[in-house]
Amino acid sequence: MHSFPPYVRPDRLLELIQTALKEDIENGDVTTNATIPFLTTASAVLKAKEAGIVAGLRVFELVLNEVDPSVTVKWNRSDGDQVPANDIVGTMQGSARAILMAERVGLNFLQRMSGIATLTHQMVLALKGTKSKLLDTRKTAPGLRMLDKWAVLLGGGFNHRVGLFDMILIKENHISAAGGIENALTSALDARSRMENQRDRSGPIETGNSQALPSKMKIEIEVTSLDELERVLAHGGADRVMLDNFVVLESSGHIDTSRLEHAIAVVDGRLETEASGNITLDTLGAVGQTGVDYISSGALTHSVRAMDFSLLITIDE
Repeated sequence: MHSFPPYVRPDRLLELIQTALKEDIENGDVTTNATIPFLTTASAVLKAKEAGIVAGLRVFELVLNEVDPSVTVKWNRSDGDQVPANDIVGTMQGSARAILMAERVGLNFLQRMSGIATLTHQMVLALKGTKSKLLDTRKTAPGLRMLDKWAVLLGGGFNHRVGLFDMILIKENHISAAGGIENALTSALDARSRMENQRDRSGPIETGNSQALPSKMKIEIEVTSLDELERVLAHGGADRVMLDNFVVLESSGHIDTSRLEHAIAVVDGRLETEASGNITLDTLGAVGQTGVDYISSGALTHSVRAMDFSLLITIDE
């Protein structure tokens, strides 16, 4: 199976699983304890009820291990695999009580991650033949960001910044509070220089997530008009420009990418370009055809539909 990406720290993942189990079980599974004798063992079959990209098997296994380490698991698939409907993803064997107590928490993680990975895969396919890379955003479920972003990777997408700590991304409110585009970019350059000097003196700077900051932190700035874009280019302090809502979805269904195409032509390779706003599975192909470097979509994680799985248990004779 795939290794953990650097932002999925095993200790924090364990804390997340423990919190989820505490939320569900609290002082005990009263139904299971009332109906299943303590020593009862069982087998369980995990089935994908629809086609998609499976993601979260390792998390499910950690949930089981936290409830009862003696439960054994055999996966027929790996995280990131494409599976057909009714595919037997894996089997479990052990305490019936443990499997039942772990079932819902394990499925909740698996179904959400697989839904994200599946949508990401579909959107990546829509970009086939273009140079554009699909990025996620910070529009993730609170507390689940590391899993949401991991699922995007498993679906074939790319991660934008993990949090507020690993990239300078100047957006509309930052520009307003800083007194304009030029002030914001100049301040960002100064801040980056200070961080690089600190790194040179004392080694890698650790964030609150115990991750070292990148050796060269990028500066990205959001623009909403061609005038703002010209000001960014004139300043010269940005590495990437986010072209926000440069794509218009007309009432007729036509996808107007003319403003985005114009902006990319104005940039002429001087900066990396990123399109955001009105990015859906339906618009993605047209946006990719403009030649934009990156396309970011909050839809990957903020309103994803969970992929359907079932866990069927058979009591051992």
